[in-house]
Amino acid sequence: MHPRASVTADDGRTRDRVSALLLEHGPQTASELATRLGISPAAVRRHLDALVGAGRLEERLSRDAHRGRGRPARRFHLTDAGRSSFPHAYDDLALTALRYVAASGGPDAVRAVAEQQLAGLEARASSAVESAVRAAEGAPVNRAQALAVALTAEGYAATASAISGGGQLCQHHCPVAHVAAEFPQLCEAETAVIGRLVGTHVQRLATIAHGDGICTTHIPGPLRPGNRSTPARPVPGERAAPASAPTSRTSTRTIPTNDRERTPA
Repeated sequence: MHPRASVTADDGRTRDRVSALLLEHGPQTASELATRLGISPAAVRRHLDALVGAGRLEERLSRDAHRGRGRPARRFHLTDAGRSSFPHAYDDLALTALRYVAASGGPDAVRAVAEQQLAGLEARASSAVESAVRAAEGAPVNRAQALAVALTAEGYAATASAISGGGQLCQHHCPVAHVAAEFPQLCEAETAVIGRLVGTHVQRLATIAHGDGICTTHIPGPLRPGNRSTPARPVPGERAAPASAPTSRTSTRTIPTNDRERTPA
């Protein structure tokens, strides 16, 4: 068991070195990588196949000028997924920019930036949600399920579930959590977008930016019968009782029969 675990660790380190060489020196052939790594072309090919299978590399044909009419070279390139495995300073850049915006224009300026940044996400998710409206009569929970699919495609790893009195949207990942921890306007703007897309007022119960495990949004819906906080919807074909109808027993008076007989027609 121990030798196998050691080999796996060595494989991981070698593949990280392959990716680092491609990042530093650009696209290369298997032979060029083998020379730089000091291993055989067959050995480096095994690692390259694994990285291609994981989506971190892609292989392309190219003909170098010095090769003339020879066989085209097969070079390996980093994909976007491969580049994303290296450290980035995007959070630091975003924080620096928003701090400057806040110092120059105040909280409203930060909110405007957040709304602008989320406008694209809202536009992309809108078509998916509206398709759910046509298919499921626009019930808020159904819209939330469609929104969860759209948010997952944006990297939020979202799910939606039905609960008593409505639904719940959970986002298990937040791409801007570190920035939103300092600038809650991002969470506020995102909550407003969720409300518009599901077509009802929503309430944030938890956020990753504030240290919670997931971002949780409550989506109210039709309440079950017996819940007195919201009047029950009338059944189709029946007339709803007037809202001003008296309900207190003390306001009802029994009229004697002889009084009814004296009432003029």
